[in-house]
Amino acid sequence: MATRKKKIAPAPAECPVCHGTGEVSRTVHVGRKRRVAGEQTGLCLNCLGAGVISADD
Repeated sequence: MATRKKKIAPAPAECPVCHGTGEVSRTVHVGRKRRVAGEQTGLCLNCLGAGVISADD
């Protein structure tokens, strides 16, 4: 008899928004003229910080 081959599950897809890091950068504006003050990093809302797309999507 031949030995059975193990089925390897495919790797989950990388999040297209954060590119697998789980964080995204946003520009911070201040003042009445909305000047750029810098950037701030935050949690990716597409993958909720996991870095991969869930199987439900």
